[in-house]
Amino acid sequence: MYVADSRGTPAPAVTPEPSAVAPGTSPGRRAALAPTVLALGTVSLITDVSSEMVTAVLPLYLVAGLGLSPLGFGLLDGLYNGVSALVRLTGGHLGDRFGRHKALAGIGYALSALCKPLLLLAHTLPAIGAVLALDRTGKGLRTAPRDALISLAAAPEDRGRAFGVHRAMDTAGALIGPILAFLILRGAADGYDAVFTVSACVAVLGVLVLVLFVPGRRTEPAAHAEPVSLKASFGLLRRRDLRRIGLCALLLGLCTVSDGFVFLLLQRATGISDRWFALLPLGTAAAFFLLALPLGRLADRIGRWRVFLGGHLALLAAYGLLLAGGQHGQHPALPYAVLLLHGSFYAATDGVLMAAAAGAVPEEHRGGGLALVQTGQSLARFAASLCFGAAWTVWGARPALAGAAALLAVAAAVCVRLRPADA
Repeated sequence: MYVADSRGTPAPAVTPEPSAVAPGTSPGRRAALAPTVLALGTVSLITDVSSEMVTAVLPLYLVAGLGLSPLGFGLLDGLYNGVSALVRLTGGHLGDRFGRHKALAGIGYALSALCKPLLLLAHTLPAIGAVLALDRTGKGLRTAPRDALISLAAAPEDRGRAFGVHRAMDTAGALIGPILAFLILRGAADGYDAVFTVSACVAVLGVLVLVLFVPGRRTEPAAHAEPVSLKASFGLLRRRDLRRIGLCALLLGLCTVSDGFVFLLLQRATGISDRWFALLPLGTAAAFFLLALPLGRLADRIGRWRVFLGGHLALLAAYGLLLAGGQHGQHPALPYAVLLLHGSFYAATDGVLMAAAAGAVPEEHRGGGLALVQTGQSLARFAASLCFGAAWTVWGARPALAGAAALLAVAAAVCVRLRPADA
């Protein structure tokens, strides 16, 4: 239940933004999305331009530029995801407790923006790790409050579409970011420093758009609702469907090779030169952008859990192609197929998981409930990065990837049996 909060004065409680029948829309026609969804999508688009500029060059910068081993990169990449996981519960809980999801999201976006220029000063593993940890702290704070705003603004039957639109806009930024990074690297003398500088400027713009254009609202719990507390947030795991959703997200996350490793593996399998490496995330982002809305709608229609598991099957197919490509030699279509499957994985899982989890959580605990699922998944991916980096260092890339693929197949089979009733 929302209460307007643009001037700090509570207003009478109103229901979430309507999406069933908008003015001028016939009853049989789907209404336009809520302004909150579109505004947050714009913020995410701009912010992703900034973050993906860095993400596109970071693996090459660390491994080729600073000479880190795969294990060292695995530690940093795991830190990149693990720190975010540890603070997501904080962001979700505080957003629910104080009813100020926008304020928590704004703090998170601002903190990440502050980290971009700090990369200019970090040239050692501890310094870069500290900056990445601070950046992921910002991401962790903002993710659950932002997704709570989206889920509360959309009608239950349209949540897949709402998250699909948001993720598509978010991924549009992921398309633009690597292109900018690629152009800057080609045209600037100090390419990496220039990328980090432009990224910082774009991140500040994203914060300004959030402050000026995302509606300021405050949530108030219903009269009969359980008081918001950490104990109550963790108590949400007593809900059978949320517990199963969280468990599956954790199991599958343990078998998910991080993006940086996927791109490094694809470079090894195809021989792509370093100058083109920054464009590899562009292929994943393009597939994600094109498929996020269609797969979100499909999830609303046939079931979110089916689409979510289908996305992990696409990831398993991508692992298989990387293994086959490295064994039988390069095929011209290999990069396109792997990136298409990789983007399909994200389009079928990222927003769809949040849409499924939102239906298993009451409104007054929405931020904390989504954060529980996100935290389990992120901690699992943190562990996966560490394990995969260690396995690559000890046994080599192919055995490490083969092991990840085998574990993913087993985890997917387990999750088929754990299907939540309402997902």
